[in-house]
Amino acid sequence: MRVGVLTGGGDCPGLNAVIRAVVRKGVNEHGFEFVGFRDGWRGPLEGITMPLGIEQCRGILPRGGTILGSSRTNPFAVEGGVERITDNLAAAGVEALVAIGGEDTLGVATKLAELGVNVVGVPKTIDNDLSGTDFTFGFDTAVNIATEAIDRLHTTAESHHRVLVVEVMGRHAGWIALHAGIAGGASAVLIPEIPFDIDAVCAHVMTRFKSEYAPIIVVSEGALPADGSGMTLASGEKDAFGHVRLGGIGDRLASEIEHRTGKEARAVVLGHVQRGGTPSAFDRWLATRFGLQAIGAVADGEYGVMVALRGTNIVRVPLIEGTGALKVVSPAEYAEAQVFFG
Repeated sequence: MRVGVLTGGGDCPGLNAVIRAVVRKGVNEHGFEFVGFRDGWRGPLEGITMPLGIEQCRGILPRGGTILGSSRTNPFAVEGGVERITDNLAAAGVEALVAIGGEDTLGVATKLAELGVNVVGVPKTIDNDLSGTDFTFGFDTAVNIATEAIDRLHTTAESHHRVLVVEVMGRHAGWIALHAGIAGGASAVLIPEIPFDIDAVCAHVMTRFKSEYAPIIVVSEGALPADGSGMTLASGEKDAFGHVRLGGIGDRLASEIEHRTGKEARAVVLGHVQRGGTPSAFDRWLATRFGLQAIGAVADGEYGVMVALRGTNIVRVPLIEGTGALKVVSPAEYAEAQVFFG
């Protein structure tokens, strides 16, 4: 049996660990052959492939990014895209496809599965916002990177008696901001799910200075002011899935805090640093387990499913469970965390 593998959407730590697990188990236990599709859905759309076997997977476990490359290609936005994919899969002799990605990549996989393509999905995103799984790989690494940055920023904030605003990734979900904010001892965390009151933030800043501590404010890129002024856009352009590029809420917030309080404020944007570099031990472990279960589903002929972490177990769930709705921070979870901020 010949199996295709692709990685789509934004890169993140742990992708190579999944590829390695899929290929090693597929070859050693089931005698499968593999073909790597380059650059996400662009690979099967345009028939761009690369050899993928044990040799190509040696030494990639600790590497960030993806040896297959990635893109935000949406075949459903291309005329005849679905037919081109099915034709190219057949031409390459591919009988099953393992698609590794987030909401958009797995959304395409879900539609293709409904059209009869043999697809198994693996959930990936540093945002940890995919429903159906307790955690996605890449999230732990991103939180660790953000936490280390917050730790380092505490010292310079205290030295200069200034406010530091740390902007982290999180378009619609504030999991990175919440987890890193708690772990890093932030003064406040602002997330997309709960619109923030700038007056309350500034009052909190002044309270923090009265206690002779400089505040660290962690904010998700998609955080929304309660005044209804909307998201902060880095660009008005949209990708193939209709997403605008966010960015700048950190600078906007720091400027407003400085203007209203008279306290010096600076913004630090972590950006792509959060999803680059070597994956954490947890992400390597989770990605490897996902890969083993994904190729197990292929061997069992169980398609249209996504592998997921439930508690400590890796299970298979319908693909629609991973893409049907985003997993976001609930008001109760956010309220519970407030005890740590101050």
